[in-house]
Amino acid sequence: MPNVTVMAALIAATIQGWRFQMQYLLMLYADETGWSKMTKAQQEQGYAAYMAYTEALKKAGAWVGSNRLQPISAATTVRVANGKSQVLDGPYIESKEQLGGYYLIDVPDLDSALSWAARCPGASHGTVEVRPVWAMSASAAPAA
Repeated sequence: MPNVTVMAALIAATIQGWRFQMQYLLMLYADETGWSKMTKAQQEQGYAAYMAYTEALKKAGAWVGSNRLQPISAATTVRVANGKSQVLDGPYIESKEQLGGYYLIDVPDLDSALSWAARCPGASHGTVEVRPVWAMSASAAPAA
């Protein structure tokens, strides 16, 4: 039988050598009417800031995906009540800020995710919500 202390030391050394990552969703909220109130030069500067931020995420190996969302007027809400679907045009709730886009990042911990969120251009004119992704393994998914 192998020595338990030696086995534990080997496992610990192996784990320390691995780089564990966690995915976080950075959800960007802002007043979507703000963009149309900007000058063309301000819009170009804003676009360039997001492109530079995206490139920095990619260079750091943290970028998994990102997208900008269409305006809230394009939203459709689905709710099931008493077994029947209800489809409504527009958002579920009215708010001052709307979800305008997201970044899915893969970083070691919450502190890293918060650091990236603070560097996001959206943090300077809106809110960036940081939420850990609850990853589901393929084995946890129901069989098709």
